[in-house]
Amino acid sequence: MAVHDVLSREQIDAELATLPGWRFRLGGLATVLKCPTSAIALELLATIGELAQKANHHPDVDWRYDTLFVALSSHDAGSKVTARDAALATAISAAGKSVGAVAEPARLRSLEIVMDTDDIEAIAPVWAAALGFVAGAPDDLRDPASRLPTLWFQQTATPNANRFHLDIYVPASEAQQVLAALEEAGASLDRSHAPSFVIATDAQGNRLCICSEEGRDA
Repeated sequence: MAVHDVLSREQIDAELATLPGWRFRLGGLATVLKCPTSAIALELLATIGELAQKANHHPDVDWRYDTLFVALSSHDAGSKVTARDAALATAISAAGKSVGAVAEPARLRSLEIVMDTDDIEAIAPVWAAALGFVAGAPDDLRDPASRLPTLWFQQTATPNANRFHLDIYVPASEAQQVLAALEEAGASLDRSHAPSFVIATDAQGNRLCICSEEGRDA
């Protein structure tokens, strides 16, 4: 793979300007395609498979009745976004439009489980063995099949042994609607780290983070 195949964040944004149904998320491009019927969703799934075979570049596709959740990144480029991803996204959008599929990017979510620790190496092997995960980076474990949430170890000098929290990633374009819904539901929000993430706390003190792609590497 040529180095220039990897897109910068500015190049990704330029590509997304021509792909209104897609969003940049966690290092990849993603969309949700709602089809008129379940049968059409299966037809579109087969078409996406054909496009992927022709391009020799394969997306992750999750079929749920009349809806397809599609994610694209280049594993041979460290799960970065490349020109190949943008080209396949364009082809998938055209195929979806031809069968009446409607993009619903506001439905995009991805989940990361976070554990506080002052010694990642001391505990990571236990969780890898239990989950069947592999190291994705020095501070996280990932499902090889990309089905389950990533487990990220948050290095801190003062960990709470019982502290887990969830990082919920949403596209930046949808984040304000999600935050407004959280406030309406009774959560208090700490926006001091926005737009990268906002800490939400429920009425009993439980925390979660609403995260976006802003302020992160492509």
